Amino acid sequence: MTHTTQRRGLALALLAATQFVLVLDASIVGVALPSIGKDLEFAPEDLSWVANAYTLTFGGLLLLGGRVADLVGRRLMFMVGMGLFSATSLVGALSVNAGMLVGARAVQGVGAAIVAPAALSLIMTIFTAGPERNKAMGVIGAVAGAGGAAGSILGGGLTEWLGWESTLYVNVPIGILAIALSPWLLPEAKDPGARGFDLAGAVTATGGLASLVYTLVDANNAGWRSAQTFGLGAVSLLLIALFFVIESRAAQPLMPLRIFRLGMLRGANIIALLSTMAMFPMFFYMTFYMQQVLGYGPVKAGMAALPLALTIAVTAGAASALITRIGVRAPMAAGLVVTGAGLAWFSRMSVDGSFLVDVLGPSIVIGVGSGLAFVTTTVGATSVARQEEAGLASGLFNTAQQFGGSLGLAVVVAIATARTTDVLEGGERVAAVALTEGYRIGMLTAAGIAVAAGLLALALIPGRSAAGQGQEVTATADPATI
Repeated sequence: MTHTTQRRGLALALLAATQFVLVLDASIVGVALPSIGKDLEFAPEDLSWVANAYTLTFGGLLLLGGRVADLVGRRLMFMVGMGLFSATSLVGALSVNAGMLVGARAVQGVGAAIVAPAALSLIMTIFTAGPERNKAMGVIGAVAGAGGAAGSILGGGLTEWLGWESTLYVNVPIGILAIALSPWLLPEAKDPGARGFDLAGAVTATGGLASLVYTLVDANNAGWRSAQTFGLGAVSLLLIALFFVIESRAAQPLMPLRIFRLGMLRGANIIALLSTMAMFPMFFYMTFYMQQVLGYGPVKAGMAALPLALTIAVTAGAASALITRIGVRAPMAAGLVVTGAGLAWFSRMSVDGSFLVDVLGPSIVIGVGSGLAFVTTTVGATSVARQEEAGLASGLFNTAQQFGGSLGLAVVVAIATARTTDVLEGGERVAAVALTEGYRIGMLTAAGIAVAAGLLALALIPGRSAAGQGQEVTATADPATI
C-alpha cells in the first residue's frame, strides 16, 4: 500500500466515523428521553424538543452549510463544525435544566449542518469518480445506514449503565480527535471562482427550510388542520419560493439553479427524500414496539436492533461494486422494493409476537434493501456535480434526507395515532393491542412509500451514470496530493 493510498484510507475512516456520529446523534438520545425527562423535570409535552431542536437547526441550515463549505473551504468548515458540535455536546451533557439542554441541542444541530455536507464533499474531492469513489460512498452509506440502528443500541446501554449524559459526552473525544487529525489527513478545497455572498438567498433558504421543519415536527401536537400548521406551512413555502426567485436573478447565487438540470442529481434527491420518508419511521416504531408491546428494556431493545445495523452495513459495503458494474438505477429500484417488502412484513407484528418472526426476519430484509438504497441515492445525488459545487450537492442531498425523515415521521405518526385512537374508542381496553394496531398501519404506509419510490426510480434515474461509467469531472483539488 502506497503512502498516498494509506492516507486516503485514513481520511475515509475519519470522514466515515464523523458521518456515523452525526447520524447516531439524531437517534441515540431517543432511548434516553424518559431518563432526561425525569432528571431535568421536563413537561411531557416538551420532551420531544430534545430531539426536535437538533432536527430543526440541522435541517434548516444544511443547504447553507454546504454552500459555505464550497466558498470558504471544506476542511476549514469541517473543523469549525466539529468544534461547535463537540462543544455543545459537552454543554448538553452538563445541562442543569430543560432550557439549557434544548438550547445546546439546537446549536449542536448547527454544528452538524456544517459538518455533514463538508464531509461528503471532501469524499468527492479526495476520490476520483468511478470505482474508487463508489467504494468510498459504499463505506459512507454503510456507516450512515447502520448509524440509525446503532443509536438505539448504544443509547440503551449508555443510558442504563452510565446515565443519559453519556449519550452526549461520547461526542466530545471523537470531535477533538477529528479536529486534530484534519490538517494531516484532509485537503483544503473550495470554489476558486466564488465572488461575494448571496445574503438574501441565505436568509430566505434558512428561514424557509427551518420553518418548514418546525411545521412538520410540531404538526401532530398542533394539529394538521390547525391555524399554526397552515400558517407556518404557508410562510415556509412563500420563503422557499422567494428563495428560488432570488437565485434565478443573483449574480453569485447561493444555489445555482443549473444544478437541477442534472437528471441524475435531481432524480436521486427526490428518491432520497421518499426513501427516508419510508425508512426513518421504522427505526422509531421498531423501538417502541419492542419496549411498549414486547416489554423489552432499553438494552435488550438496543441489542435486538443489531441485526438490522449489521445487515445494512454489509449490504451497503457490497453495493459499490454492483454500482460500478451496472449503474445506480436497477440497484436503487430493487433496494427500495425489497425495503417495502420488509416493512410490509414488519406491519404484520402482533401483540404476542416474538423476536424471531416479528423483529429479526423483517430486520434482515429491510437491512438488505435499505443498504442498497442508502448507497445508490448517495452516489446518484453527488457523482455528477461539478467539483466546485460538491458542497452544494452534498447539502442538497442531506437536506432531502432530513426533510424526508421529518415528513415521514410526521405522516406515519399521524396515521398510526389515528388508528390507535379509533381502536381504543371502539372499546379495546388493552393498550398494547391498540398500540400494535397503530404500528401496523404505520409500517404498511411506510411500505407503500418505499415501493412507490422504487418504481419512481425507474422513471427518474438514468440507466447509466457518471458514477457507473467512471467519468470524471473537473476538480479543484488533485486527489494525488492527498
